[in-house]
Amino acid sequence: MRATTIHAPRDIRLSEVADPTIEKPTDAIVKVTSACICGSDLWPFRGENDITPGDTIGHECIGVVEEVGADVRDVRPGDFVVVPFDHCDNTCAHCRAGMQSACVELSMTSSGQGQYARVGHADGSLVKVPDLGASGPDAAMVPHLVALSDVMPTGWHAAVAARVQPGGTTVVVGDGAVGLCGVLAAAQMGSEKVVLMSRHEPRQEIGRAFGATHVVAERGREAAAAVKEITGGVGADAVLECVGTDQAMGTAFAVARPGATVGFVGVPHGVQLPVGRMFQKNVGLAGGMAPVREYLPHLLDLVLAGTIEPGRVFDLTLPLDEVAEGYRAMDERRAVKVLLDVDGSLGA
Repeated sequence: MRATTIHAPRDIRLSEVADPTIEKPTDAIVKVTSACICGSDLWPFRGENDITPGDTIGHECIGVVEEVGADVRDVRPGDFVVVPFDHCDNTCAHCRAGMQSACVELSMTSSGQGQYARVGHADGSLVKVPDLGASGPDAAMVPHLVALSDVMPTGWHAAVAARVQPGGTTVVVGDGAVGLCGVLAAAQMGSEKVVLMSRHEPRQEIGRAFGATHVVAERGREAAAAVKEITGGVGADAVLECVGTDQAMGTAFAVARPGATVGFVGVPHGVQLPVGRMFQKNVGLAGGMAPVREYLPHLLDLVLAGTIEPGRVFDLTLPLDEVAEGYRAMDERRAVKVLLDVDGSLGA
């Protein structure tokens, strides 16, 4: 099959690799129709994470079940599914507690930016999109479904972890796709004020469409002062840290009111926690890798009802052949998030 591979920092290629196969009786193979590039994919692209040259890359996709293992009962070939990036059995003690991202059988999508992907524990992981014919979803629905494989549940997880409450004030640190989905999540959860920290007008526009009531372009002390002004000197009731850098984490704690919680979902790189400030202000920290399967059924219902449109974070659609350009566009901040038309059904 054709799949995206990484060979060195900034060296992304579309290569011929072996098709994935059923390895366990609980596996499924999904024929990918649409995929995307994640902000976390930029860490290895930029050389911030170790890589093995030639490895496939990509963990966000939707598609049609092609083959299932002998023990799979709930999904069948021909089903159109959303593929959570983190696979789970959905039955272990951690899954039953709503923490599927810590499943004892955890595995990950590793060739989402390719023509086929293997999914571990298909019955526990895959979520079927109902009422679809042989032609699959309408093209207009595709971006919203792709967003459910990672970025929207991750933004939602940040809001859950931060304990966003109706009538409160939420600050979102990070204007990437996850941060923007965090804005959408906070608005859906009833936050009265949703403050997006962003310096980029196109991202601010999406944020406002998702429910941001305020935009703060400042950083550091100036950002904290701006939030204090918006909140009458109090600070934020909930803060969503959606970047993963030390600067972003510092900003998150600087804008949090005493007793608030910072919900973090940005993959940490070089973060040092301000434990003294956390202790003094009784500010908590919660979050981590999103348990996508926990939130996916509810979010799918919201998408199908037209209540949320998370796919608006995609501002560039490319054919799979141009995946390297997609990485460059996101790395250079020419695109918020790139949608990949894997099977040509979007006409990209």
